[in-house]
Amino acid sequence: MVTIGFPVSAGSNGRIGSKSENKKEFMMNKKNKANQTAQLSLLIATMVVIEVLSQTIFAAFVLPIKPTLTHIPVIIASIVYGPKIGAYLGGFMGIMSIIRNTVIYTVSSYLFSPFVEGGTWASAVIAIVPRILIGIFPYFVYKLLQNRLGLMLSGVLGAFTNTFFVLLGIYFLIPNFYTAGGKTLMATIFTTNSIAEMIIAGLLTLSITPVLLRLKK
Repeated sequence: MVTIGFPVSAGSNGRIGSKSENKKEFMMNKKNKANQTAQLSLLIATMVVIEVLSQTIFAAFVLPIKPTLTHIPVIIASIVYGPKIGAYLGGFMGIMSIIRNTVIYTVSSYLFSPFVEGGTWASAVIAIVPRILIGIFPYFVYKLLQNRLGLMLSGVLGAFTNTFFVLLGIYFLIPNFYTAGGKTLMATIFTTNSIAEMIIAGLLTLSITPVLLRLKK
């Protein structure tokens, strides 16, 4: 009698193992995405809280353009999650700026909101584009210098990006602002608000970012 054997393919065990590994990888990716979503939601909530608190505090002072700390979560997100997420959060910051300048009117609201008297499409560009750039540049600075100095410089550059491109946008898109006596105001903002924002952003980025980088791993 001839016995016919049916050999078990060696690849079958491999396929079973592969399926198991794929399932494990899928679950890990799902868990990582859930953690990332939770952390990003926390950053967005932090931005809103900082915006409300800073506007409440600075409301006591008569300032044409009030300092901001809302850009700090954008800088940190850029470093931790990359320029794409950073740009999204920066865009969200720009939208908050438009809403704030529409609801809380000041003499400079027309620079950032197209929905108030004197505002144009250029106001929306000035409010949004520089804030998107805040979420991009810090990532590449930290990629070049992956150390504590890189973190601090990323924070400083992120804050400087906001001030520089806002002023640049006003110069090119709303030139009559400078001819109407805005040069002195802008010089004051650049030498006071900007320096304070850069120092605070550098220190907070250095302090907070390492914690989030560890949580991400």
